[in-house]
Amino acid sequence: MALTRDMSEQQAFEIVQTLLDGPENRFPLTFNSDLPRIRELFHAATRNQWDPKTDIEWDKFDPDRYTQEQRDGARLYWSRRAWAEYGAISESPALQLRFGVEKRPSDMQLFFTIRSQEEARHAEVCHAMAEKLGGYIDKPVQQLFQGSVATHGVRRATLNADVPLEGIIAALVCTAEEIAFDVFKHLDDVTRDPVARQIVRLVMRDESRHCAFGWYFLEAICESLSPEQKKMIEDSVVTMVEKVELNGYHSSWLAPETEASRIEVEADRVAYEAGLGSTVEEAEKPVFIATLKRIREQMGRLGINLPPFSHPKLGTI
Repeated sequence: MALTRDMSEQQAFEIVQTLLDGPENRFPLTFNSDLPRIRELFHAATRNQWDPKTDIEWDKFDPDRYTQEQRDGARLYWSRRAWAEYGAISESPALQLRFGVEKRPSDMQLFFTIRSQEEARHAEVCHAMAEKLGGYIDKPVQQLFQGSVATHGVRRATLNADVPLEGIIAALVCTAEEIAFDVFKHLDDVTRDPVARQIVRLVMRDESRHCAFGWYFLEAICESLSPEQKKMIEDSVVTMVEKVELNGYHSSWLAPETEASRIEVEADRVAYEAGLGSTVEEAEKPVFIATLKRIREQMGRLGINLPPFSHPKLGTI
């Protein structure tokens, strides 16, 4: 049976082959460094680990410096960051399975063992910050906002053998993680609380390696890609931008305007004004626009041509 537009999600899921449906064939197993820049990222990551419990100066955080409104706004923001980081934990092992089945260079496998750890500690440190502010919030205040911050489907796509790996990496790492890195870089500029800023800087340090992985990978394979493969990568990136990022995944002010999103946006504003790690539309908008332009330029140099993106609050980029 073939996939058709009118079948249900369950019907589609039942007929799509996953990586787990085929036998594993790992031999011959080599540890040659075919992608040396990625191998060096792996070694850099092993040298630069940190522990959310011992490397954050939690004793310097004084919640009594802030009003109840400020603490509530910030704990909602840091809880939302924990939701996003937690979702990334399952992406890495799914990608590792894919790397192994397709016998991709061992450099990729090795690096992603570290990425799993890093996404886990990002989730833990964001959860811990929310706890310090009065308590972690385990779901959006209103259910309607869940559509903006729910999983973006990378894990399922990765386990679907029919979805090309190159498109997944371009969409997840070169696009979503690039946006996340620039968000944290911007937060470093606007966050005044020393502990919140320390968290931002440590997470940003890890994210910089994640972004580098994606671009190193694409640069290594771009000359061998056919026009059809480049179009597939373009489609994957467009889907990530339009369906995930422009829907408010990293930036609540980009979510469709509803009562649910207004609650999140207002909480972010209160936390931003207190210097507790969030940001607001007028401060982040130029950063977001510049990031999308840079991603388009970098993709263009690799022969991947992204179309303009439009959003009511951004215009056409």
